[in-house]
Amino acid sequence: MAQQEVRVRFAPSPTGKLHIGGARTAIYNWAFARANGGKFVLRIEDTDPERSTDENVQIILRALRWMGLDWDEGPEVGGSFGPYTQMQRMDTYAAALEALKAADAVYPCFCTREELDAKRAAADKTGVAYSGYDRTCRSLDLAEAEARIEAGEPHVWRLKVPDGHAPIEFDDAVYGHMSFPADVMDDMILVRSDGSPTYNFAAVCDDSSMRITHVIRGDDHLSNTPRQILIYEALGLPVPTFAHLSMILGADGRKLSKRHGATSVEEYREAGILPDCLVNFLALLGWSLDGETTIIPRDVLCREFSLERITKKDAIFDETKLDWMNGQYIQRMGAPAWVQAAMPWLVQAGADESDIRENPGWYEKIYPLIAERLPRLSQIPEKLGYLFWGPEVRLDEKSVKKVLQKEGARAEEALRAVRGVLADPEMPWECDALQDACRALCEPMGLKPKSLFQPVRVAVCGNMVSPPLFESIELLPRKDVLARIDAALEAAF
Repeated sequence: MAQQEVRVRFAPSPTGKLHIGGARTAIYNWAFARANGGKFVLRIEDTDPERSTDENVQIILRALRWMGLDWDEGPEVGGSFGPYTQMQRMDTYAAALEALKAADAVYPCFCTREELDAKRAAADKTGVAYSGYDRTCRSLDLAEAEARIEAGEPHVWRLKVPDGHAPIEFDDAVYGHMSFPADVMDDMILVRSDGSPTYNFAAVCDDSSMRITHVIRGDDHLSNTPRQILIYEALGLPVPTFAHLSMILGADGRKLSKRHGATSVEEYREAGILPDCLVNFLALLGWSLDGETTIIPRDVLCREFSLERITKKDAIFDETKLDWMNGQYIQRMGAPAWVQAAMPWLVQAGADESDIRENPGWYEKIYPLIAERLPRLSQIPEKLGYLFWGPEVRLDEKSVKKVLQKEGARAEEALRAVRGVLADPEMPWECDALQDACRALCEPMGLKPKSLFQPVRVAVCGNMVSPPLFESIELLPRKDVLARIDAALEAAF
């Protein structure tokens, strides 16, 4: 017998930006499909008309594309089991409901919200926990129920949970064997009074018709699983393998939320986190390759990912580790790729986009100056802005006081001496030659290199902290460097 093809799905609701937790779920589904030669299906669960918008769908699609999570079936791709948005699948839910009616597995319920709320309130007053719907309408005479439906009385459709059903059991690929008593399951609503399906009903119908073999999702859905299994059984459908993922917590041990900072893929993209890094980082929030390896290229992830190495332990989202990892990716990406990735922030720093495209070689020379000092690309304007000031200099007030105007530092003398070397037209405008010539001033002047070079750094770069000084000077026109030193002399002395 041929082995069944692995088919997994990521099914976000388009109600806003793609949350980090949802992104990790997408990564696990995608990597599992790739590791098993299967199919990764993207399905949009857009049955919330107030919050589900086309704009939010596009936000999710952009986030997935940016991370490099290509889907085999779904929006903009198509496939044999579409449509891939729930609002376009209403006929399939209606057909499933008719099948359940024919099997006497559902019944209409005419209880109003007010009546249900009153029953819940009465239970609260007695101190007895509300155990769910009390099956008031389950015993209605069929003819009476049909007459009330024919008369247009609002109603929902509920699942008949079989009396005496054995515990609902399944083997979760992460949590192991799970068992839920069936007698605590109330007759859940499958179809609302407006004809729309509930989440559990729609998910089962979609997963079944799309032939999903593995449902990999957050453990906040764990309580939905026994309910969905009851629906699978009522429809006579095979139950997929479930794998529930632990929560992602902030450094304080609480569920990751906006109080911890950025929580969406879009925010991390805007912060200058590289897509390969984010995929790598999120993959390690609950899964490991061997318990030691941290930098995992996506081709390795796609080859080695398995459900067996997912842990039940909640994961901690460590921003410091994310920055370290992003720095590692920046150091390994090489100059040409860095220029392309850094372009938006280079433009923010003052570069011209057309110049970057026409003269990438000059920008590639920046890369070795900054590669080991740049945890996030969004720091480029702050760290490299001085390269695009032209003849002007924007002096940091604190650096002026601490370096240029420090008593006894001889900063003015140092600046004038270095200016003399840099102004020599015979001096090659190259890093090593410039640095050697300036360093030769130290001994006759009785200054240490730091005392000589730090004022120059402030004058040229505006700050006492910058990428390597003479490598930076080589990138700048001689006239601009001299103009900045002159401006610093005038401003500080």
